[in-house]
Amino acid sequence: MSSPWGKVTSAPVAPCSLEEVMSEQLAADLQAKADLTEWEFISGAEVDPEINLVTLTAGMSSEETKNDQMLAQILQMEFDKEYDKEVKAKEKKYNGESKVSLSFENYRTLHPAYRDDEDEIVPQLDDDYEVEMKWDKKTPTFNHQGVSGKGKDMITKHDSSVCGRRNASRMMEFPPEFEVGDGEGMDMKLPNHVYNKLKLHSIAENKRSQRLHEKKEFSTAEQAMDPRTRLMLYKMVNSLVLDSISGSISTGKESVVFHAFGGEIAGEAMPKEVAIKVFKTTLNEFKNREKYIHGDHRFSKDDFKKQNPRKIIKMWAMKETANLNRMKKFGLPCPVVQVQKMHVLVMSFIGEDQKPAPKLKDALMSGADLEDAYNQTLEFMKTMQHKCNLVHADLSEYNMLWWKDKVWVIDVSQAVDTTHPLAMEFLHRDCTNVSKFFHSGGVHKVMSPEEMFNHVTGLDISGEGADFISQVRRYDTEKSEEYLLCPTTDRKHFAFDFFFDKSQQERQEALKEVGFSDSEEEDIEKEEN
Repeated sequence: MSSPWGKVTSAPVAPCSLEEVMSEQLAADLQAKADLTEWEFISGAEVDPEINLVTLTAGMSSEETKNDQMLAQILQMEFDKEYDKEVKAKEKKYNGESKVSLSFENYRTLHPAYRDDEDEIVPQLDDDYEVEMKWDKKTPTFNHQGVSGKGKDMITKHDSSVCGRRNASRMMEFPPEFEVGDGEGMDMKLPNHVYNKLKLHSIAENKRSQRLHEKKEFSTAEQAMDPRTRLMLYKMVNSLVLDSISGSISTGKESVVFHAFGGEIAGEAMPKEVAIKVFKTTLNEFKNREKYIHGDHRFSKDDFKKQNPRKIIKMWAMKETANLNRMKKFGLPCPVVQVQKMHVLVMSFIGEDQKPAPKLKDALMSGADLEDAYNQTLEFMKTMQHKCNLVHADLSEYNMLWWKDKVWVIDVSQAVDTTHPLAMEFLHRDCTNVSKFFHSGGVHKVMSPEEMFNHVTGLDISGEGADFISQVRRYDTEKSEEYLLCPTTDRKHFAFDFFFDKSQQERQEALKEVGFSDSEEEDIEKEEN
């Protein structure tokens, strides 16, 4: 094909030898090394030659842009260095002198050569891997004399270093809310007196956190406690009479029993575990239980029918306190009253680890245990009748506990004095309940209710069934008439009852002189009216 511009003559291409090709490649390598040296001199940083060769030679085919790209990269490195210094300064300021520090490493700038690389492979640790602390050093083995080692290497179990490391390890077991800091990286040793103070402080803080500050925390599903009762228990916890309240362990028609941990009262430590018996303040059944109060000389000074329900329940709590104290005086197994406040009783807990002792009807007992329980019950009833001058009046398998091979009696609020007009009738009812339970349990030679009644009282009343009950009632009537004629006959004076009645009389007289009422409810009604 002919060209309008004429014939174009192409210059001949000179042949290129292998030696010339090798010299050109050598020249390129020398130029790259020179550029690398210049870059390191300007930036002041040592960089991997392999990385920089790739970085510098990439995109430098054009002679016009080579210097501009190098300057831009150097400038970017300077910016990155300034940014990293700023991040490091912020990290140092944020952590301060705290033993627990936060790392800002993820905020630092990576070199461009690493940005497209794969993630760094991190070795996987076992799930149960745990960093060994310096105080976790293996404790020397001590012999029965408390000595380990020989000669100059001999130490005792009271060595300060061994005890200090052990205390440091125990300190890490404090509750999470107790700030103990991070002891990693140091051979921490705590003297005994320092550890003991920290432990006491931890216990005190834990108790403070468990204190109840809201009334709603005391409310139960059974609505057993009104706001005044909850406030009463709240004050007991805050005054350290109670350490803490666990929860309900028993619920009945008349009361609810809660488990709690005892504190101290009047400088004396209470039992570790206690039971709080709260008589229900909204129950009308107490009004129908006049027969247990009326006729009891210890409480006959109050007219039962004219009292409001709250004062009736307070009287019921006072009655159980008096009965338990009298029974404890003669060594009968029963709860010991620690505190009595209005209608709330704090008593010793029968059981352990927040588990109450089982009732006799629920206890898993062998035949020998039932025989033993039967004999203990008979002796208990005799002692209660002749020494305590009391009749339980509601004795059954529901009010007897089996704990440590012994029968414990509870719920004695309805127990009456033997001078009560219906004392013998109540006793016969108790004998009927006891005889029926042990007979159904398979105990041999169980006495009938009539035989048991004569065995406990020492009387010789004949007859059975309704005939026997009529004779018991006649005996009660004759005994009541005899007591009315001669009040001192067949009645023992107990120190507790005497001083209790005396203090109550003095208190009533003092209140009348100043014009106050003994009932808080009556005071409130007067203020409202």
